[in-house]
Amino acid sequence: MWLNEEEQQLRRDLQGIASDLRWSAVELLRIAEQLRLAGNDVDAEATIRLCELFHGDEERLAGYAEEVKAKSISRTKAH
Repeated sequence: MWLNEEEQQLRRDLQGIASDLRWSAVELLRIAEQLRLAGNDVDAEATIRLCELFHGDEERLAGYAEEVKAKSISRTKAH
């Protein structure tokens, strides 16, 4: 199935945001490790919880992108 221009852009946006969340979670995990090494376990754990939230959001957005590809979600040009 072919996607129209708006659907292609929506899919790219969803994939891009999911990728940004993945990259941010990786960076936050690095920061959490530094916090833990500095003895700041409370902030390290809070940072790790943020990473877990980001991971769930990343998966949800990636799923939406696949729904766009499968034409379960569509977007048309607004007038």
